[in-house]
Amino acid sequence: MKLTSIQEKQLADKGISKETLEKQLYRFKNGFPGVLLNRPAKINDGIVPIKKLDADRLISSYESSRDQLDIIKFVPASGAATRMFKFLYEFLNTFNQNKQSINSYINNNKANDLFTFLIGRRDLPFYVEIMESIRRKNSDWSAKSKTEKETLFVTEVLSPSGFNYAAMPKGLVPFHKYKDRSASAFEEHLFEASIYASSNGKARLHFTIAPAFKDHFTAEFDRVRKAIEKKTQTTFDIDFSYQSSATDTLAVDLENNPIIFEDGTLFFRPAGHGALITNLNLLDADLIFIKNIDNVTISSLNQETCYYKKLLAGYLLELRSKTFAYLVILEKNNMEDSLKEEIETFLTGQLAAVLPKDYYKYKTEYQLEHLHHQLDRPLRVCGMVKNEGESGGGPFWVHNQRGELSIEIVETAQMDKHDARQKKIAKEATHFNPVDLICNVRNHKGKKYDLTKYCDEDTGFITYKSRQGKAIKAQELPGLWNGGMAYWNTVFVEVPLLTFNPVKTVNDLLKSAHQLD
Repeated sequence: MKLTSIQEKQLADKGISKETLEKQLYRFKNGFPGVLLNRPAKINDGIVPIKKLDADRLISSYESSRDQLDIIKFVPASGAATRMFKFLYEFLNTFNQNKQSINSYINNNKANDLFTFLIGRRDLPFYVEIMESIRRKNSDWSAKSKTEKETLFVTEVLSPSGFNYAAMPKGLVPFHKYKDRSASAFEEHLFEASIYASSNGKARLHFTIAPAFKDHFTAEFDRVRKAIEKKTQTTFDIDFSYQSSATDTLAVDLENNPIIFEDGTLFFRPAGHGALITNLNLLDADLIFIKNIDNVTISSLNQETCYYKKLLAGYLLELRSKTFAYLVILEKNNMEDSLKEEIETFLTGQLAAVLPKDYYKYKTEYQLEHLHHQLDRPLRVCGMVKNEGESGGGPFWVHNQRGELSIEIVETAQMDKHDARQKKIAKEATHFNPVDLICNVRNHKGKKYDLTKYCDEDTGFITYKSRQGKAIKAQELPGLWNGGMAYWNTVFVEVPLLTFNPVKTVNDLLKSAHQLD
């Protein structure tokens, strides 16, 4: 593609090379190879049943070693709350209270989400604040009709002159109502971290956020800090980063022509959560917990959900200890056959690695090289919950672009929807990825891995979006916990559904995990 001087400056300002731009254009024209599913990972076939783990021992081991560990909790939190309130926007944009009642609108449009919202609104964490504001603005509130009151309530939730929740980051929306306060998802992550991700009385958290909301997150932290530190007896070290503009990807029309603005610049879009591998790569710690901003619960349930975080952390430490010990032995170049077989069994049995097809035809020295290569990489333990219809990624055995068979988290968008066998494999999946990861990013010598070297660039995907009423194509980088971690050593462990309490729509706040008894 021939670039204008304006576009060359734009690339330089964003930190995007011409080679990267050409690669993105090539992907639009030729597509991504697509993920080749072998079979779903299931219990005892890629997923460790939690009953097989010695929970008390692993948790005790983690608790006793915490104060000797550098621990960080990494929370992707740049997403806006727009989707949470999408159905309310649709209501305001299409409802005419002069022509119909809300009940008739609900029936005619099968607007079940709106019905649930209005019936349950008194149990929402922001109900009292919304009502106080409405009454201040409407002195004739008591004289208004039911339709007028309900419409005003929705308007106050969404409008810029009201609470404007849909325009806020999801992490700053009130999620829970306590007797003395409401708590945002951001605040709940601090409480959680004090239970399982603190060391020596300090909890370090790193949030990826949109730059425009840095002051808002800082203000929220300042508002709640003293109370949380007093209640948890924990101090907090909070850090923020932004999705780098160098990870943005080009947008094109349906003929794969780059979209150009009136000022001559190219249209770039954020490349999905896969771009955050750059942010994660800047962190250095013994353990990094990863959890989405919207997956929190009320404080009374924290001990139960955090129990499983400690269990997974203890299991990771056990696997890491064995891995490091084997790497030290391999580097001494003095290996008995029985020990080599022990390492092979550890790799295939506990790290779910698959030895190359011709592995046993290799000379011993090459076998040992392979064992070292397979062990010497980042390690992650991922909680998996039973799939109860949630959309999103799941655990599968996959043939990657190197021809290797490995277990990976695969998003629906990566799958070949036109291949009957691939669709059948996808439907047979029993578990779902709730984004519940614990990571080791240092090698046995204490040096941090360069995480960008363990990404499968062929696992990105193309999506279709809309701009000014016209269809466009966008491109997403390999997902952070999908292709972005394709070449890590990965262990899946089944955890109970109680650990997974996402808030995808505002109505999820009415579920028991987000309500006080």
